[in-house]
Amino acid sequence: LLRRDVAPAVVYVATEMAGPGCVKHHGRGELVIGPSSFSDELVKLFADAAVPVTISNNVTGALWAKLILNCAYNALSAITQMPYGRLVQGDGVEGVMRDVVRECLAVAHGEGIVVAGDTWQAVQDIARSMPTQISSTAQDLARHKRSEIDHLNGYVVRRGEALRIPTPVNRVLYALVKLLESR
Repeated sequence: LLRRDVAPAVVYVATEMAGPGCVKHHGRGELVIGPSSFSDELVKLFADAAVPVTISNNVTGALWAKLILNCAYNALSAITQMPYGRLVQGDGVEGVMRDVVRECLAVAHGEGIVVAGDTWQAVQDIARSMPTQISSTAQDLARHKRSEIDHLNGYVVRRGEALRIPTPVNRVLYALVKLLESR
């Protein structure tokens, strides 16, 4: 259609389905894009729309960073139907989230992927910056829809199995969300 190369991208946005055909934007909106023959054009296009864009030679690491954030929050938010700010105040939740992050980083490392930055700090920052946000997985379960859990904690579990890296906490969260989906 556009006769252009495809560039991998990571999109950070907080939204909810506010009603049929209505998406409510809660914040964020930045992009991380892999280099391409049209990177400069994309940066200008998004800058004109006031959307922050970063071109990264490690977009795979950025994709994993977002995956890890989603693995840390989505299943727990879905199981409890709690927003991030309340969720992280629960007894034992921080330990569970740390274990999820540790397992995800081990799998990423096993895949040869470098996840830049302080991942745990990024996880903590989400609850502070979006305390009222409820995960997309929680929203899916509340609407009795199939969630993306297969592509979040489920993906980490499958890659961990392939690499012989244990992922027990991700496995439990994945199994619990799958049970809730089957109700």
